[in-house]
Amino acid sequence: MGKFVSGVIIGIVLVIAAVFAYFATGTAPVATAAAPMPFEKLFAGMALHARLDKEMPKSSPVQADDAAYAAGAQVYKDHCAVCHGLPGTPQTAIAKGMFPDPPKLLEGKGVTDDPAGETYWKVAGGIRMTGMPGFSKSLSTTQMWQVSLLCANADKLPASVKDKLVASMAPAAPMPETKK
Repeated sequence: MGKFVSGVIIGIVLVIAAVFAYFATGTAPVATAAAPMPFEKLFAGMALHARLDKEMPKSSPVQADDAAYAAGAQVYKDHCAVCHGLPGTPQTAIAKGMFPDPPKLLEGKGVTDDPAGETYWKVAGGIRMTGMPGFSKSLSTTQMWQVSLLCANADKLPASVKDKLVASMAPAAPMPETKK
């Protein structure tokens, strides 16, 4: 029995040493252009969904109506569009450089199949290792709910709100050419 226990302990130490060496030697991909680490998506997804199940709000204190959607559209344009984009616009330079790619929240399915509380949780706290910042220190609770309701209902927004989202950001100035 003693040899078995010793073998288990040595095996655990070797696994820990291998994981440490993987990160300490610079083998782990850390650039946004690199492929994901082994099991990165699996573990990150498991952790995210476990936290959401425990912590996401079940109901919104803000009524989902045209006024909330319009206010949410302004919050979205000011804080979210640079990464997640606006309907009918190309991906920004910032979004092109992110890993993982930020989802288009207002086109296609986006997050319309998620409860608004899930989107609120992500807006408030952010999501590690994705580039998604938390806004709980920069937006009010009402603003975070408004943008969450906008995204959750992006497939059924009134025309006035859609128009507000399309008529938006000025095109970025062209980048100067670099000397070679």
